[in-house]
Amino acid sequence: MADKYETVIGLEVHSQLLTTSKMFCPCGSDYQDSEPNTRVCPVCMGMPGVLPVVNKKAVDLVIKTGLALNCHISPETKFDRKNYPYPDLMKGYQISQFDIPIALDGNLAIQVGNADEKHVGITRVHLEEDVAKLIHRKEPYGEPYSLLDINRAGVPLMEIVSEPDMRSPEEARSYLTILRSILRYIGASTANMEEGSFRCDANISLRPSSTQEFGVKVEIKNMNSFRAVYNALVYETKRQAKLLNNGEIISQETRGWVENRGVTVSQRSKEYAADYRYFPEPDLPPLAIEQSWIDEVQSKLPELPQERSTRYVNEYGLSTYDADLLTASKLTADYFETVMKDPASKTEDLNSTAKSVSNWILGELTRLLHTHDRTINDLEFETRHFIGLIRLIDKGTLSNSMAKTVFEEMFKTGGSPEKIADSHGLIQISDTDVVESAVNESIDGNPQPVADYLGGKDTAIQFLVGQVMRITKGKANPQIVSDLLKEKLDSMR
Repeated sequence: MADKYETVIGLEVHSQLLTTSKMFCPCGSDYQDSEPNTRVCPVCMGMPGVLPVVNKKAVDLVIKTGLALNCHISPETKFDRKNYPYPDLMKGYQISQFDIPIALDGNLAIQVGNADEKHVGITRVHLEEDVAKLIHRKEPYGEPYSLLDINRAGVPLMEIVSEPDMRSPEEARSYLTILRSILRYIGASTANMEEGSFRCDANISLRPSSTQEFGVKVEIKNMNSFRAVYNALVYETKRQAKLLNNGEIISQETRGWVENRGVTVSQRSKEYAADYRYFPEPDLPPLAIEQSWIDEVQSKLPELPQERSTRYVNEYGLSTYDADLLTASKLTADYFETVMKDPASKTEDLNSTAKSVSNWILGELTRLLHTHDRTINDLEFETRHFIGLIRLIDKGTLSNSMAKTVFEEMFKTGGSPEKIADSHGLIQISDTDVVESAVNESIDGNPQPVADYLGGKDTAIQFLVGQVMRITKGKANPQIVSDLLKEKLDSMR
């Protein structure tokens, strides 16, 4: 199938913006933790005679996103009415943008595995209002019914539309991952799919590998995680290929992803733009975006994740893989730099320290944060303690396994690694005389492994190393143990 057909994917991402108030009224946008229908007013309830007022902060964030995605910012934009009847749309229309979006013609660099970097085109980034939330219920012995929570109606919603440039579910996943990271870096959105602040609809079609003409497009909805998007695209690719192989027609339609069944199901035939009867919003004048406004927003753009990753490779000698993992989260990248800026981290071998810090952040720290459901902001130990732990490992005072025990205790209590290691008796024995005594005991008490080694079975030494570690209760420096054992055994030959 991979040789016969080419998959063509474009994504439409809706992301709620981080503003304190709604898009066209002063109601609070904090609907997530509010009682139903408590963040409402005549404007977001769609009452007759009320007038919308544009939230400038929301426009700022769309401009910021557009610049981060290498878009052209329109010198003048406007809002339009998108007309469709649905219970969660009290006005009977949605204020959106049609023909003159705020940002257009951008691109986003993605990379899958060891493949070359690829640029996915960004068609447009525009601004609209979110709709209310419908809650469907059915009592055990009654008729099904729906409830309407208007709190979400009017929350600023940014839509980012890509070109159909992705050729696999893997590329789509990479695109979403990088896009979410950028939105979080610039403070535009929490971009949390599970909470609904980051939603994705996927358009997918198949075409014969030898042609350039697009196939019939199918839109997939109801995906609430990156995993769901990936799995839905994999399923839909196989479904369409099977239809084409059987000589059947693919219908242009909207399909929903059913998570528990792992399938897409038909929902409705696909509407076209004309079905929405767009026309300019009569209650809002066109909005001029002067160059001075764009320049002001540009000056506030932070270093973006891909730029930061490149810097980590050049400045700290990290691998591209590790640098990408560190910079995927701004919070994690900020913490890495905070640790590296601590005076205790200064050393002649900066790259070695950076590699160690990176490994501990991406490994044990990430594991503990996940296990205890905490964030880096919750850490109690100081950055100098983080560096102190690494120094104890470098000096041979702690083995890697001991260090993990100490680090977990640091995580729980905020104590220093030196005090924790001392109080728990975890200081590694590097005293040659003490280790030598245990080595002699191991040799004297295990004549068969000794004979095996002397007879040419080099791997037998590992058993003897284990015996020394048992005698010293795991505290002996493994390298010193191995060196002393080899020296003594070789002298017996």
